Amino acid sequence: MKKRIVLLALCLASFALAIKAPTHRSLRAEAMGNAHVAVVDDKEALYFNYAGLSQINRLGNYEERPEQGYYPRNYGDMRLNLGGAGPFEEYFHTYNVGKDLQAIYQGAANEAAANGLKTSSVLMDSLSAHPELIHKINNYDHRYLSMKVKADAELAFHGFGAAAWVDGNVAPYLDGGIVLPNMVVDTFYIDAVAQAGVAYGFTDNFSAGIGVKAAKRQKVDVVTVDILNYDNLQDTLTDRYHDATDKVFDLNSVSVGIDLGVLYQLTREVRVGTSVRDIYFKELAGDKIEPNWTVGVNYSPRFFNKNTGYGRKFNIAMDYADITNGTNNYKPLSHLNFGVEVEQNLIAWPGYNYAIRALAMRLSGGFKGGYPAGGIALEFLQFFTMEFATWAEELGYYTGQDEERIYMIQMSIGF
Repeated sequence: MKKRIVLLALCLASFALAIKAPTHRSLRAEAMGNAHVAVVDDKEALYFNYAGLSQINRLGNYEERPEQGYYPRNYGDMRLNLGGAGPFEEYFHTYNVGKDLQAIYQGAANEAAANGLKTSSVLMDSLSAHPELIHKINNYDHRYLSMKVKADAELAFHGFGAAAWVDGNVAPYLDGGIVLPNMVVDTFYIDAVAQAGVAYGFTDNFSAGIGVKAAKRQKVDVVTVDILNYDNLQDTLTDRYHDATDKVFDLNSVSVGIDLGVLYQLTREVRVGTSVRDIYFKELAGDKIEPNWTVGVNYSPRFFNKNTGYGRKFNIAMDYADITNGTNNYKPLSHLNFGVEVEQNLIAWPGYNYAIRALAMRLSGGFKGGYPAGGIALEFLQFFTMEFATWAEELGYYTGQDEERIYMIQMSIGF
């Protein structure tokens, strides 16, 4: 039974309450605190600033861009990605606590039925006689079990990029309560997005980009399972899964939006950028989408960068994100993202700049909305990449109130 529930929950990690635009989880960006609007030197320009597409095959190309020749050369990006995150240790712990609580409540219900009493009265008497049960209930209270999945197909080269991706989430929480514990899933959701855009360099230092996207959001409303019906969880989730997938191909619910961005190279080492993303023209599954306006700066010190077969890339970036989002008025750090990354070719064919790279590693760290972030990526033979990143989302109203720590692993293939 445990295994079936775990597998089903992972399959349903395609569905939870979303009050903002579809969000692509770029592990490179998340690992450096999601400060990326002025970095955008590869396919991540699709998600943060389309103007960055003009940098592909420019950075590291001495003939085309000698003042920025210290970057490892990047001809283009074509990737298939699959990633997932889930608090599996927390899940099994909570499941076991739930089974213990189920026994407590079922015992109270049986005793009440046998003696013609109310279940709540028997339960309260049991709690008075056994205070350790209160601790068990508190241990169960409002425990989140957020799980996420992502899948991407991406293509980018100088001046153009396109992607199709899916982001899913299921974020139930558990309430111990005093009379009857519940497991509540606000909503299952899945976001599917197809997008494409272009960038144009008006001068050697200034470029602008624009992109269009079509997005579809599929979700199901509140699911509640109480402790006495705990064994029916699998059937309940199965029903909600079918509710969510019945209208997957209903194109009337697709919303179209645009993204805009600009990038300016102040000096060889300093680049600034800004973007306005997620300008959707109608609601997604009843959710009104707020545009995201972000400004940022990236510093790439010449001393730390190297452009040979053993190339090195070093970035320090800072963004002020989601500027117009009024819900963050009392969260002073939630708009501020900061990060550092270093990418080093470890095994390469010397003299062939970027052409034969057998092993490369990227280490990143930073702060996203006041919470620490970090990650590591290993690329093998320029074709297979393994990435790990951790960051946190704020579930409360102000920074530090209610942290949700996310650990995600991603596998990628492509060039």
